[in-house]
Amino acid sequence: MSEHETNVNDQETAEVLGSPKANTLKPEIPETLISDKKDPEAFKKQFQKTGKISIKPFVDGTVENMGLERYDMSVFPGISHEEQLAALERNGVTRYITGLDEFAAEVQNIVNKEQKEAVIYNIRSIVAYLEKMLATNVLKIEDEHFWSKVKLLRPDNHAFWSKITVRCSNEPTFLDPGKEPYDLIKMMAIEAGGFDLVGKSYDDALAAPVSPKFFLDKEVHTVSAKTVGKRLHNRATSVLDKLSNNNHKKLLYITKAIDSNSAIYKNNTPLDILYDALDDYISGKGVERSPSKAAEHFLNVADLDMETLKLKALVKDASFYKVISLKPDGMLYHTVSSTMLGRNVSDVVLYLKNPLNEDMLTKLLTEIEGYWEN
Repeated sequence: MSEHETNVNDQETAEVLGSPKANTLKPEIPETLISDKKDPEAFKKQFQKTGKISIKPFVDGTVENMGLERYDMSVFPGISHEEQLAALERNGVTRYITGLDEFAAEVQNIVNKEQKEAVIYNIRSIVAYLEKMLATNVLKIEDEHFWSKVKLLRPDNHAFWSKITVRCSNEPTFLDPGKEPYDLIKMMAIEAGGFDLVGKSYDDALAAPVSPKFFLDKEVHTVSAKTVGKRLHNRATSVLDKLSNNNHKKLLYITKAIDSNSAIYKNNTPLDILYDALDDYISGKGVERSPSKAAEHFLNVADLDMETLKLKALVKDASFYKVISLKPDGMLYHTVSSTMLGRNVSDVVLYLKNPLNEDMLTKLLTEIEGYWEN
C-alpha cells in the first residue's frame, strides 16, 4: 500500500468471526433483485435504465468534517479508503453479506410468495451468470441442486469473498455491472449492506445514524432527486415573489417565524431585506442547510393563516425579549405572572388561540408590538 493510501482497519474487522460489529449488521434486499418477471437477463436490462453507476464521496454540508465539506470532499486529498466485505456468524456458520444468498434471512422472511420466488430466481440468474463468466461453470437456474453445483459464489466461500474489497477516494469510482462481473458483485454487496464504508444511496447515507464516507450513486436516481429539489426551490421562489408583491405583512411574519434572528425585523423593515433573508433561507444559506428541506419548510410556513403566523412571530420575539422564559421543568412561562404557556412554540400558539386566554394574548401583544414599531 502506497503512502497515499490508508486502510480502514475498523471497517475490515466486520468480517472477523464473532465481531460485535458484524453481528449487528442488517442486510437488506438489493433493489436489483426486486422484479416480478422471471427473465434470466432481467438484471442486465435494469443497468440500461440507471445510467452511470459510481461510488462517490458522501458530503453533508450540515455536518462538519474537518472543513472538508466546504470542498465537497469526504477524505483528505490523495487518501483512499479500502474495506473488505463484511460477514455474519450465526451458530458457528460464517456467511458473507453478498446480496446473492437466497438463504439469507432477508430473503427467507419475505411474506409474499410471488415476490420471494422472483427474488430467488433473480439471485440464481445473477449467480449463474457470474459462475459462467468467472469459473466457466454453466448452471441451470431451475436445478434443485443448484447451490451444490456452485463453485465460487457460495456465501460461505471464504477463499473467494475475503478478496472482495472496495477502495474509494474523493474521485468517483465508476462501476460497469453490465459488463464487468466484479463490478456487479461489488454493486450487489453494497446494495445488500455488505460495506459500512459505502451507503446504498445518497438518501440512505443521509438518513444513517453514522454517515458513511461514500455512497453508491446511480445517475437516474441522482437526476430524479435533483429535479425534485429544483421543483421545490422554484415553487418556493414563486410563492416568495407573490408574497413580496401582494402581502408585505405576511412576508414579515413568515420571516420572523423562519429566521433565527427574528427580533431584528420590524414593521418598517424594507421589503427587499425580508425578501433577501427568505431567498437565502430557501437556497440553504440559513439555519437549514439543505435547500430541499429549506424550501419545503418555507412552503409549509407560507401556507399558514395570518393569525397563526402572527402568533408564531409573537412567541419567538417574546422569548427573545424574555417576556416568555423557559424554566427548569422544560416549560415556557409568562415571566411576570409565572403563567405556564406550553412546552414549545406550537403549544404556546394553541394556548393563545384559546378564547379563555385572551387576557394573556392582550398582554403579550401590548408588550411585543411596541418593539415592532421601533
